[in-house]
Amino acid sequence: MSYPTGLLDDYATIFEKWLDTAVVRSGNFKVVIDYVYAVSGAVLPQLLSKFGCDAVVLNASLRNQGTSPEQREELLTQLGPVVEALKANFGVQVSANGEQFILVDEAGTVIRGEPLTALMAEIILTANPRGTVVVPVHASSAVEQIARRHDATVVRTKANPTALMEACRTNPTVVLGGDADTGFIFPQLHPGFDAMFSIAKLIEMLTLQKKSLGQLKADLPRIYHRSQTVRCPWTRKGALMRYLVETHSPETLELVDGVKIKDSSSDSWVLILPDAGEPLVHIYANGGDREWVDTALRDYRQRVQEFTEPDSSLDPESEKI
Repeated sequence: MSYPTGLLDDYATIFEKWLDTAVVRSGNFKVVIDYVYAVSGAVLPQLLSKFGCDAVVLNASLRNQGTSPEQREELLTQLGPVVEALKANFGVQVSANGEQFILVDEAGTVIRGEPLTALMAEIILTANPRGTVVVPVHASSAVEQIARRHDATVVRTKANPTALMEACRTNPTVVLGGDADTGFIFPQLHPGFDAMFSIAKLIEMLTLQKKSLGQLKADLPRIYHRSQTVRCPWTRKGALMRYLVETHSPETLELVDGVKIKDSSSDSWVLILPDAGEPLVHIYANGGDREWVDTALRDYRQRVQEFTEPDSSLDPESEKI
């Protein structure tokens, strides 16, 4: 058994190699970073200070036990007012030990979920036109619309981190991979999810593009993206997928993971995705028209429930870009 040494120094070296440190220094950015008591608080402040960023650190001490989702939400509500009060360029909450993050723009507005995925795609593709972005099968079609702006390519993978990492590793033109739920991958740096490099890259790109997060978010495509979760016994999952395939035209189907039914005339689609670890099915509806999305979600929820068992739905979650 060997115990490698100097890992942080090695990481800092490659971190700096793939970052335009002169641009980062010239930006004179002030960033408020909430580390939610995780280990990333021991690494990122040193890197940002080295590149001349004014980083205001919150909750950087380490805890033996991680924070709960409720605690992270409470800390996030506190982050917005701090960003506004300090007139910072943006705020960020880092979680999952440095893999995932949530942004707060200069006005204190939280950016996460599908809007965060779209925002990262827009920022990175603006600097890397004709590149490739890798996202999971359930990510919003705003990514495709953004890719068309920059003559770029979108690759969709199964909805798991391994598939995302593998696609980023094997495609030499990938400039960004992942989504807000898993974190983002910069293959040139390493094949893993890295919120710390994402923050530094964000500072670099905002400096070059001379725009605020709020301005960039306002320019994102208007896409409605909603999801619901419905109970489905393990013994019925396979039969449900087969039923959906058999009851739709092959031209409308995409079977990367689960069953996606696409509208050939637009970027609208519905995805029925079995949960990998629980007796559940996730239903996603995506489109530019809110009424279409709501109707499609209601229709396919009813179909799944009728095929499995009545009165089995969970509370829906909705997002809008």
